[in-house]
Amino acid sequence: MNLAKKRIVVTGGSGFLGSHVVHHLRKLDCTDIFIPRSHEYDLRKEHDVNKMLQDFRPDIILHLAAVVGGIGANQKNPGKYFYDNLIMGTQLMEQSRLFGVEKFVAIGTICSYPKYASVPFQEEDIWNGYPEETNAPYGLAKKMMLVQSQAYREQYGFNSIYLLPVNLYGPGDNFDLETSHVIPAIIRKCVDAIRNDEKKIVLWGTGSVTREFIYVEDAAQAIIAATMNYDQSEPVNIGSGQEISIKSLAETIKQLSGFQGEIEWDKTKPDGQPRRLLDVTKAKEHFGFVAQTSLLAGLEKTINWYMAHPHVQGRIPT
Repeated sequence: MNLAKKRIVVTGGSGFLGSHVVHHLRKLDCTDIFIPRSHEYDLRKEHDVNKMLQDFRPDIILHLAAVVGGIGANQKNPGKYFYDNLIMGTQLMEQSRLFGVEKFVAIGTICSYPKYASVPFQEEDIWNGYPEETNAPYGLAKKMMLVQSQAYREQYGFNSIYLLPVNLYGPGDNFDLETSHVIPAIIRKCVDAIRNDEKKIVLWGTGSVTREFIYVEDAAQAIIAATMNYDQSEPVNIGSGQEISIKSLAETIKQLSGFQGEIEWDKTKPDGQPRRLLDVTKAKEHFGFVAQTSLLAGLEKTINWYMAHPHVQGRIPT
C-alpha cells in the first residue's frame, strides 16, 4: 500500500506514540494527514465521530487515541478507563465501516494478556485467562477491538488489523508521576533527586517483576510497516523481545542518570503483572519488523531529553 496517496487520520496523533507515527508518515511523503483534537471531536460521541469522518474523509484510520496511565492511575480510574476506551474503539470502527474507510488500524495493549500468560506471550494465548487485576478494565476494553475487528472482517469484509505494542518509552513521554509509566517515573525520580540533592527515591512494589519495553520510534515504524503490508485481523505483538526486571531497570536508570542515592522499594504497593515478554516472531514474518533500538541506547536518549526539559511535568511534544 502506497501511503503517500492516502488520506490518513491518526487519532491520538498529537500524543506520545502518535506524534512519532505522524513524523514517520511525513517522511514517507504523506501529505494528507489529519489529527482530530479532543476539544473538536470527542470520539466517545457518535455525532463527533461522524463529523470527523465527514470533515477529513479518510482512506485509512490509525486509532492510537487512548485514556491510559500507570498502575496507580488504573487503580483510581477503572470505570473511566473501561468506558472511554471501549466506546471510542467501538464507535470509531463501526462508523468507519459504514463510511467506507479502506483500512482501520487498531492499537491494542499488552495489558490484554492473561495475568499468568505463558512466557513469551504468543498471540494465540491472549484468551487463556483474565488480565492482571489492576489494569484489567483498560486491557479488556481495548481487547474488544480485536473481537470487533475479526467479526467485521468475517461479516462485512472490513479490512481492520489489531496490533499489541508492549510498554513504550522515549523522549516526549509522560513524566507526570500521577499518570506516568515505569520508565519515565523512575527517570524523573532519579533526575529530580539529583536536582534537589535528595539521597533516596521510593519506587513501587518489590522490583522483582519483569517487563519488556520498546522505544517509541521503533513502535511507530512497526505500526507503519503493518499498515502498509499486513491485512489480517489476527493480532500481532509489537515489541523488542527483551525482558528485564524492574529492579535491574531501576539500577540501570540510576547509573545512567548519575543518581548516587538509595532506592527504597515500597512493598505495600502492587507490582502488577508478574512477567511480560513477547514472542515477536509474527511481526517479522508478516511485515518485516524487528526493533532496532537497544534498551540502553533508548534509556540514554530518554534521560538526556528529560534533563534538557527541567520543567516538564506531563507529556510535551518532541
